[in-house]
Amino acid sequence: MPVSSSSVAAREILTRLHDVMAARTNAQTKLNQVVNIIGEALNSEVCSIYLLRDGVLELFATRGLNQAAVHVTKLALGEGLVGTIAEDVATLNLDEATSHPDFAYRPETGEELYHSFAGVPIVRREEAVGVLAVQHADPRPYDDVEIEALQTVAMVLAELIHNSGLIDETATQRGATHSTAAVRLTGQKLVEGMARGAAVYHQPRVTIEHTVAEDTEAERHRVYAAFDKMREQIERMTSQSEFGKGGEHEEVLETYKMFAYDEGWARRINEAIDSGLTAEAAIERVQQRTRMRMRQIDDPLLADRMHDLEDLANRLLRIVSGQLGTAAQMGLRQDTILIARNLGPAELLEYDRRRLKGVVLEEGSLTAHVTIVARAMGVPVLGRVRDVRRMIAEGDKLLLDVSEGAAFVRPTAAMEEAFEAKLETTQKRRAAFAAAKQDPAMTQDGVRIALMINAGLRDDLAALDLTGADGIGLFRTEFQFLVSATLPQRERQQRLYREVLEGAGTRPVVFRTVDIGGDKALPYMRPHDAEEENPAMGWRAIRVALERDGLMKAQARALIEAAAGRTLNVMFPMVSEPWEFDEARALFEAQRGWIASRGRQLPHAIRYGTMLEVPALAEVLDLLLPRLDFLSIGTNDLTQFLFAADRSNPKLAERYDWLSPAILRFLKRVTVQSHAADVPVAVCGEMGGRTLEAMALIGLGIERLSITPAAIGPVKAMIRSLDAGKLRTDMAALLAAPPHPFRDALSDWAAAHGVELV
Repeated sequence: MPVSSSSVAAREILTRLHDVMAARTNAQTKLNQVVNIIGEALNSEVCSIYLLRDGVLELFATRGLNQAAVHVTKLALGEGLVGTIAEDVATLNLDEATSHPDFAYRPETGEELYHSFAGVPIVRREEAVGVLAVQHADPRPYDDVEIEALQTVAMVLAELIHNSGLIDETATQRGATHSTAAVRLTGQKLVEGMARGAAVYHQPRVTIEHTVAEDTEAERHRVYAAFDKMREQIERMTSQSEFGKGGEHEEVLETYKMFAYDEGWARRINEAIDSGLTAEAAIERVQQRTRMRMRQIDDPLLADRMHDLEDLANRLLRIVSGQLGTAAQMGLRQDTILIARNLGPAELLEYDRRRLKGVVLEEGSLTAHVTIVARAMGVPVLGRVRDVRRMIAEGDKLLLDVSEGAAFVRPTAAMEEAFEAKLETTQKRRAAFAAAKQDPAMTQDGVRIALMINAGLRDDLAALDLTGADGIGLFRTEFQFLVSATLPQRERQQRLYREVLEGAGTRPVVFRTVDIGGDKALPYMRPHDAEEENPAMGWRAIRVALERDGLMKAQARALIEAAAGRTLNVMFPMVSEPWEFDEARALFEAQRGWIASRGRQLPHAIRYGTMLEVPALAEVLDLLLPRLDFLSIGTNDLTQFLFAADRSNPKLAERYDWLSPAILRFLKRVTVQSHAADVPVAVCGEMGGRTLEAMALIGLGIERLSITPAAIGPVKAMIRSLDAGKLRTDMAALLAAPPHPFRDALSDWAAAHGVELV
């Protein structure tokens, strides 16, 4: 097989390093030889190694910088380029080092002579324990081949410096000792629920003892055999999944299997073996690259696919190293809260569902494949919990309250008592909401509020009957595209849409056409251009659909045929100008004509609406309203666009407030204008699912909300305790002269008027 140039560069260095590592010389001498070997091989004037000692990065060896700086120059984590690399566990490649905002000048090194800079972390047990850096006098970025070679060498260096006792073990063994005190950890709510159990780690670490291969072909055969065994395991697990048929989780598992057979992934591991690594080291090398990419990926869907590869790499590494056994394979002996950095969907399926009560992840996201499967299994999941290995010991007692976004470790008696009280209250409240599910969402003064649910999976249909919702106000059709390995065929789309309509019965369903592209990239759709800096405001939603009109034509036909004999409600996302709505509607009408010309049954009616997410649309709403059957305001995107504040950026969280007078005044203007045109207006998004915010929307004149199923009960209880007329009068006065903070003023109003807020 052809060997890549990066493999050749790495092998040349590793071949020479092998002799250095085997020599009977001290560690400092070896490091001095290493920087010379790398510098010569890459034709780089400077090569330096920094190691983490006593919590700081110390220059241990250099070729090209002043030798007097060795063991003198020290950088804290996050300080300078070297400190940034170690803290972020990420690669830097700069043609002009001084232009980087984190550049820190150290006069003793003499590095002012050099312009270009490239550095990679030296990683052991997923922690950076040092940095390998090269520099050059000419301002030029290092080639991908050179970066690949540096990353491979850094991996071997981790073994060398560990065996020499140079690694600061406190950096890689932070989980070795744990406090016995109670602690509250917070994270992201992925799958709602409460649970208790003992902490069990998903898998022990796989320790790689040898990184440099003696026989490349023998290592390659070991990997081939491990791939065969892993694929057998995946086939067996996915064929034996027992929960629900026909749900989106089945498509998730099919996509997961696709990655197990991905030739590109296998090829990258083979290239790492070609560079001179053992089978274990080659898998870990590719896995490290995946982790680094995951830290840089803003697109949550692409990150989720990286998580699947991470899961498979862990499985492959355990097989090839012979270090088999996860907590699932060893068997759960008691009620368990599973702890993991991340999980793949197949790994979750291995667990005994009678014992598995909840999951805590260091990573994870709402759209991750494991989240979709966990939701289908009914297992609560808390994600994005930092420092779990340091804060939680195997066997610790845990209380998991995902509704609070919290896990209580080694809880005190008071914590347990509060947890029990909340669990009891939650169960009673749930029972009360269930008992009231047939009661109308009507205010004290007789204003009927339509409460709909947001959905995107077949499994979500059950929530209609469980909550007594009035229908589905937003069905996100892109979910089917996001969990599929290939573009879903029209027949498969049609089958899903028909099942949704049949499940809803006489209740309305509003289908939003696909909102893909931008920050919801699909692996099987090539982007139109280079990577976008602001994907949420980029090539997505209606913009993609109108340019790739074959995608929308197929979806239009699937929706129209699925709704035969019924009313079809179609909503277009991300519309910013009336002509976009007109073109999308015309496309649907053309497909309706095509279906009619073949004598097939049509929907009784097609109602067309649009999302108002782009503020520009509000300025031309008077032109568009006469053509609309309904309008839905998407508060999530709208708010971040109005404030120019990325809703995923925690530093801007305070600016992302739905109860800002600016947002409320904007929504009031749109609501008044829509009512004047006799066009129904709804709000869909997280804003309407929070009781105080939902109260504010009703105060603006909104009478249709589409929210998460879990919010139906609390919002309905709020509505039934509310005098809408009084609220609307007082809201008008508040908006005329807004108090600060507005949120507090609304909370005070609710308390003074006996409004039930949860």
